Amino acid sequence: MTRLCLILGDQLSLNMSSLQALDKGKDIVLMAEVKEEATYVKHHKKKIAFIFSAMRHFAVALKEAGYQLQYTQYDDPNNHDSLYAHVEHAVKEHKITQVVVAQAGEYRLHENMSSWADKLNVELEITEDNRFLAPLSFFSDWAEGRKQLRMEFFYREMRRAHRVLMEGKEPTGGKWNYDSQNREKAPKDLNIPKPTSFAPDNITKEVIALVEDTFADHFGDIGNFHYAVTREQAQQVLAEFIEHRLENFGQYQDAMVEGEPWMYHSHVSFYINTGSLSAQECVDAAEQAYISGQAPLNSVEGFIRQIIGWREYIRGFYWHLMPDYKQKNHLHAKRDLPDLYWGGKTKMNCLQQCVKETKENAYAHHIQRLMVLGNFALLAGLDPEQVNEWYLIVYADAYEWVELPNVSGMILFTDGGMLASKPYAASGAYINKMSNYCQNCAYSVKEKVGHQACPFNYLYWDFLIRHKGILQKNPRMAMIYRTLEKMDAKRVEHIEQDAKLFFENLANNEEV
Repeated sequence: MTRLCLILGDQLSLNMSSLQALDKGKDIVLMAEVKEEATYVKHHKKKIAFIFSAMRHFAVALKEAGYQLQYTQYDDPNNHDSLYAHVEHAVKEHKITQVVVAQAGEYRLHENMSSWADKLNVELEITEDNRFLAPLSFFSDWAEGRKQLRMEFFYREMRRAHRVLMEGKEPTGGKWNYDSQNREKAPKDLNIPKPTSFAPDNITKEVIALVEDTFADHFGDIGNFHYAVTREQAQQVLAEFIEHRLENFGQYQDAMVEGEPWMYHSHVSFYINTGSLSAQECVDAAEQAYISGQAPLNSVEGFIRQIIGWREYIRGFYWHLMPDYKQKNHLHAKRDLPDLYWGGKTKMNCLQQCVKETKENAYAHHIQRLMVLGNFALLAGLDPEQVNEWYLIVYADAYEWVELPNVSGMILFTDGGMLASKPYAASGAYINKMSNYCQNCAYSVKEKVGHQACPFNYLYWDFLIRHKGILQKNPRMAMIYRTLEKMDAKRVEHIEQDAKLFFENLANNEEV
């Protein structure tokens, strides 16, 4: 019996479950850079370059480990358009009797692969994706019978199950969550370390040339490519985060500074999501930094919560609720995504900075994604399908399993509160509190209405007015709706007029 193991572009680990039972002497590993996966949305140029380069470097690692590898590059004249076509060809060529693949991260691809056994007339084994600490059954068991699927309680179960930052049955330090200590604005004299970067080698240079030639019409800049494309480089990114940035990560993880896209963040989501780093080694490194006194508990707990809390929760949430979850639109949002998300001109400095850095880096940290880009999408009532596609396109760490729940549930409240207990809506005051963007903006964050007012200010209240019938029943929104009820009628009229004019200008592609 000869087996064929398909490795997907985000399964770049020698420890993948699909590789474990292979006979290196006769079984074959298949990898391919295929058109279907690279273009089902028009991914950011740097995202494609990062994944293709990481794949090609992993192919080298597979060969060095003794695997028989069949690898097809994107511009190979014998390249097929889809993963299925590559598998079909390999099954016939090598008389394959069994195809093995770890579960795909995206529902559409998993459903596609699940039909291959009948189509190919071979045995198909889909193994558990062991890049995650929790199997999907762990989330399902936890979710069963619960009216609310809140991340905080899932996170506590993960801490207990994996004995992370625990002292007996109690959390280290006596608290599960230190997020209240992690919301400081960055002072002006902050000395932010540079991100770990790597000069492109010959493999990466070939990929960059391919992307420049073949994906020229895709969004994003390809210059200044400096990402880790091997496991060894990814391990260096983690090590330097632990040494240079983890200490201040917690305190400033929500802060935004103009011209500083990387801040104190780890930047390891690129590499965990492709398999170059394991979640366990990231958690272990951070926990050891606390034990050794290298980093404070609020930073370590905050980082670990992002991995074994949020990341694992989001993945379980996605699979628990798909495919219906993708169609939800609780607030009936339908406005088209405006040009400013693609780099179109805007006088709103916060949006301009976040889009600019996204275009340059295929990266923005979570508060930029949630409370600037996402907040605007929520307040403006942008169509969830278009917003989801944008986030999937522009970020190099974005795959549907992680992107969809974050955007639909956390950002757009399309599920009516299944993920987040209330919409993450905010006025310009929040952005001013957590950033220095407002200092160089054409608008005044202090003005509430009028042509000089920060649009976030009146759009926030207009959003609450538009959705009063739905949101005023939410207990966490009660106080703000009481404030709205006491608001002067003339001010409410100004808010609605300003919002109407803003949306008219937005629809006409005028600079807002």
